[in-house]
Amino acid sequence: MSAQPTLFERIIAREIPSDVVYEDDRYIAIRDIAPKAPIHLLVIPKQVTARMDEIIDAAEMGDLWLTAVKIARQHAQDYRLLVNCGAGGGQVVFHTHIHILAGWEHGPDSDT
Repeated sequence: MSAQPTLFERIIAREIPSDVVYEDDRYIAIRDIAPKAPIHLLVIPKQVTARMDEIIDAAEMGDLWLTAVKIARQHAQDYRLLVNCGAGGGQVVFHTHIHILAGWEHGPDSDT
């Protein structure tokens, strides 16, 4: 792990402002600043791992996904959960997070 805090650690510490839509003692969810869907949220564990596949505890992994589903259901009836794992998988911020994408009128491949 880098000695520098990740962008998400700085958001969690409130060093960088963000539109927080959910927070508890283990997770924070924010609106993505460069949305790829009408609703684009990020569910971020406060405990840092660089990549999703570094989480080896089944309960921890399950809790993260259950939290993402709970937040998604608060914002949309239908949604997509997405994880980018590693630079080759499209990950830009190396702090585990789940994208919630939703809000398309006719599905994710439509114009809306």
